[in-house]
This record gives sequence, structure tokens and C-alpha cells, in this order.
Amino acid sequence: MEDRTSRNMILWFFLTCFLISFFLMGWLLSPFFSIIVLGAVVAGAFHPVYRLLIAHGNISPGFASFLTCLAIFFILFIPIVFFVGVLTQEAYELIQLAKSPALSIFINTHFTNSALLDRINPLLANVDVTITGEQLNKTISDIGRVVGLFLYDQARAIASNTLSFLASFFLMLLVIFFLLIDGSKLIQFLIDLSPLPEEQDAQLISKFKDMAGAILVGNGLCGAIQGVAGGMLFWIFGLQSAFLWGVIMALLAFLPIIGIGAVFVPTVIFLFLKGHIGVSILFMLFYLLLSGGVEYILKPKVVGKRVQMHTLVVFLSIVGGLKMFGILGIIYGPLIATAFLTLTNIYHASYQKIIEYSQTKPYRF
Repeated sequence: MEDRTSRNMILWFFLTCFLISFFLMGWLLSPFFSIIVLGAVVAGAFHPVYRLLIAHGNISPGFASFLTCLAIFFILFIPIVFFVGVLTQEAYELIQLAKSPALSIFINTHFTNSALLDRINPLLANVDVTITGEQLNKTISDIGRVVGLFLYDQARAIASNTLSFLASFFLMLLVIFFLLIDGSKLIQFLIDLSPLPEEQDAQLISKFKDMAGAILVGNGLCGAIQGVAGGMLFWIFGLQSAFLWGVIMALLAFLPIIGIGAVFVPTVIFLFLKGHIGVSILFMLFYLLLSGGVEYILKPKVVGKRVQMHTLVVFLSIVGGLKMFGILGIIYGPLIATAFLTLTNIYHASYQKIIEYSQTKPYRF
């Protein structure tokens, strides 16, 4: 009895020390959490490139990882530097435009006394809705101010901390370098550390890999295509802040329900009310072809059936992630939702019956 009590004390002492060291290690790494997560996501997306270099390049793993990191530098770093500079300027101009009296004068001139608006309001009166120039002015100003401030804050945070951004990016490359080489060892270490059965750990890791690939490769590529195409259309027709609206469309493309329609539909209405009926029809056709082609043809081929998550869950997880984590919420939100849904599936498959059975057993005193 004493020996058993002694073993229990040793076990609880060890568990206490282990949990303390675990939380201290987490606290120690917490400043680098975003870098580690981004590094893991990017490493997973570029791992096929690393494997290709190993298989056909006849080079060492270290050199293959270095070449992969070099490719990541040119693919991500240089566009980000250009992107941040232009985005900061155009977002600031959008904020100033939303605050300026010129916008109010423009809206009042084109819409308050618009004959088209006078024809629309009697139709809307059937549902007790009336559009006025003041309402339109306030709505457009608020939207411009909110969108501009969000993107300006994100871009300014990077631009104003250039040294920190450079350090973080190269630290992320360092994380990627070692994850490409020793990623399989790290995964096996986590599997061995986890108290869950090995197949359940493998299921969790597999789902995380699939979601990370879908976010960066699937949604990222499809969002970039829609943002570039939409921004080019805005630029061709001389609409203001074409680059900024292209960036907004690229981000909105991550949202499965709203998508780039949140920009295109108001633009179509705006052009229609201004009397550019032909251009508004062209914009609507372009939006339908672009959005439909990417969402229903390109994205299923890129992502496949690896990520099966309800559209509403994806939408809410991204919006919630943006609200909680800023721009990185596009990545964090779906990953958190993936963890929850995967654990829910594991619970239904392995633990629900055990819990239900334990609840039906009579208590013994």
C-alpha cells in the first residue's frame, strides 16, 4: 500500500513539473507564435517543391531546403514590400476621401436629384424603404472609412516597424528551413507526446495539413487571381484606387458567401445609377464569369475534396478570425475550426459511446 502511494506521489510530482515546464515553454515561445504558425503553413505549402528538389535534383536536404527558402523569399517577400507601400498610400487616400466634403458634393450632385433614384424610390416604397442622398452619403462614407482604416492600420503596422518585419520574415524563413528538413521528426515527436491513439493524432495532423494547403494554395491563389483581374478591370475603366480595391477583392475572395461580390455589386449599382448602363452590365458579366469560374472550376481542382467544411462555418471562422487576430485571422480562424470539427469527429467515433455507457452504470457507494 505504501509502495503504491509512493508511486502515485512520484507520478503526480512528475506531472506537476511537466505541466509547469510545458506552460513555461509556451510562454517562452508565445512572442513567436505567429511566426511559427505562418512558417508551418508556408512550409506545408512549399513541401512539394522541396521533395521535388530532393527527388530530381540529386542534392542534399539542407541545400534543397535552402533553395526552397530562396524561392519563398522571391515569391513572398518582394511582392509584400511593394504591396505594403502602395496599399498604405491608397488606403490613406480612401480615408481622406471618405472624410472630405468632395464626396458629399459628388453624391448629392449625382444621386440626391437623380431622376433614376426618383423612379426607384416609388418601387421601394412598397416595402417601406426609401433611399436618399444623405443616407447614401453616410453609408458610402462609413464603408470607405472602415475599409480604409482596417487596411491602413494593417499596412502601417508593417511599414512603421520595418526592422521588426524584416526580422520576423527572416526568422520565419529559418523556421521553414528546419521544418522542411526535420518536419517529419517533429510530427513524430508530437504524436509520441500526445496521449491520444496514433491514428487520431494522424487524423488531426492530416486535417491541419489539408486546411493549411487549402488556405495558402487554394484560397490564396484563387484570391490573387480574382484580386488582380478585378483590380485590372477597375484600372482599365479609370476607377479610383484600383490597386486598393484589387487587394480588398483578393481578401474578400476568402469568404465563401460574400466573395468579391461585396465590391462588384455596389460598383455595378453605382455605374448603373450614374447612367453607365453598358459598363455596369459588362462589370456584372465579368463578375459572374470571374467568380463562377474560380469558385466552381479552378478552386475544386486546386483544393479537391481534402477540406470538407460547411460554407457557413468557413465564413464565420474567417470573419471571427479577422475580428480577433487581424489579417492573420484568415489563417487562424479556419485552423481553429478545423481542430474543433476534427476533435468532434473523433469524439463521435471513439468516445461518445464510452461516456454514454459510463453514465448508464449505477453509482456505487
